[in-house]
Amino acid sequence: MAEPRPLRILHCFRSPVGGIFRHVRDLAEEHAKAGHQVGILCDSTTGGAYEDRLFDSIRPHLALGLTRLPMRRSLGPADIATAIRSFREIKSLQPDVLHGHGAKGGAFVRLVGSQLRVSRYCVARLYSPHGGSLHFSEKSPSGRAYFAIERLLERWTDSLVFVSDYERLAYEKKIGTPRAPWRLIHNGLTAPEFEPVENLPGAADFLYIGMMRDLKGPDVFIEALRRAEQLAGRPIRAVMVGDGDDKPRYQARLDALGLGARVSMHAAMPARQAFAMARTVVIPSRAESMPYIVLEAVAAAKPVISTRVGGIPEILGGDFDAFVPPADSEAMAVAMARDIIEPEWLGRAMPDRDSFRGQFSARTMAERMATLYQDCLARKLRDTAPRMASSLS
Repeated sequence: MAEPRPLRILHCFRSPVGGIFRHVRDLAEEHAKAGHQVGILCDSTTGGAYEDRLFDSIRPHLALGLTRLPMRRSLGPADIATAIRSFREIKSLQPDVLHGHGAKGGAFVRLVGSQLRVSRYCVARLYSPHGGSLHFSEKSPSGRAYFAIERLLERWTDSLVFVSDYERLAYEKKIGTPRAPWRLIHNGLTAPEFEPVENLPGAADFLYIGMMRDLKGPDVFIEALRRAEQLAGRPIRAVMVGDGDDKPRYQARLDALGLGARVSMHAAMPARQAFAMARTVVIPSRAESMPYIVLEAVAAAKPVISTRVGGIPEILGGDFDAFVPPADSEAMAVAMARDIIEPEWLGRAMPDRDSFRGQFSARTMAERMATLYQDCLARKLRDTAPRMASSLS
């Protein structure tokens, strides 16, 4: 049997921050190493110096280049102009695979890919929600509108890709049983990330790392810190790492609670650099899909306290002892105080590192994704062959 040919793969997503950007960078690097040609199309209005450095690190792996166009978070008239420009850029790159990540990226690749199909251009159209529109409530008008659009776009989808079983179940609940083929492929980490991270001298007690927005729970983290000090009977030191428009509001709340001198704020930085700054990582998110930060913390041998949301139980195990309910600062404070009083507790609760490493590897993730790409293209060729033969007869 002949070896699968190298592919031209283009990833499209809106915001080059957080887990989606990390996911695409890992896929791009692994697929480039395997001989595929990879490109990225994403928003030009978000990200900062840290993200620019990440782009610089991944640029050598992008044979199809980096294209940045303005993409707003919400739907609007500007999307029409962006879609037209996206079509022109994508058509010039002649990709075999269009992989959209998040609601906006997924919409663009399926619409553009379908337009290319009209010209009998063989391109596979894949969509990974990564939470995205699934964070909306099915009871809200905006949620129902987004879910209706998602359902419509299924007809132009060659495969859905879920990064967690939670995400798949949320899709079924809110949008419906997928009418398009789908596959579950967990996120993965690179080999160096499985090396333990040692604490710096004088490391703080707790670390929050992530986007500075309420969805990720920095407000819960702050309220829990103050209450945990009361429960533990001593001052607590913490570090908060990340960027976002709400960052000044969180700093103001720290100052109002008298925590400003014991909680330091830092700009976004590599996770492993941040891990060295504190003993325990706290994940206070209100919603997640398959968050990289939890994978990275476990791989780095960092103790974790986390809300029980999204696909996190698929990482830490369903019976993980340090789960707390989302948006519950009191429960979070109790867990944090216990970690102060009984520091060996979390060490006993963490997953087995050997089995964890076998399950969450970036190489495995990339190999499964490449196989899916090839399967989608092969299926498309099988479907179109009879129609082409008929038109020639």
